[in-house]
Amino acid sequence: AVQLVESGGGSVQAGGSLSLSCLASGYLVRYNCVSWFRQATGKEREGVATINVGGVTDYVDAVRGRFTISRDNAKNTVYLQMNALTAEDSAMYYCAAGSRNYCPIQGPRISGQYPYWGQGTQVTVSS
Repeated sequence: AVQLVESGGGSVQAGGSLSLSCLASGYLVRYNCVSWFRQATGKEREGVATINVGGVTDYVDAVRGRFTISRDNAKNTVYLQMNALTAEDSAMYYCAAGSRNYCPIQGPRISGQYPYWGQGTQVTVSS
């Protein structure tokens, strides 16, 4: 069975950094795409960043230039380095694994494109 386990969340002051990890089992990240999503209290889940099979990355405008998604094939882990955090980044962060190398992070009903999800890790940024 596929399992995704996020870690690295926590509380940080505005302007600080956090690094999230998504450890995959039963699923090889080097042969598939993986994305990070987040959901703030009272808001819809939104895509944040994605990395495809070829290692090409993409970000939503809200995090571009501040967040970096990367992958360690040997550890079968995908990371999200988050810098210059603001209170608006506070949310539960989820990693999600796609299929057929299709991992959209923008557009309608994109969550349904991901068959595998982690349990989430909480990020809280205080201003």
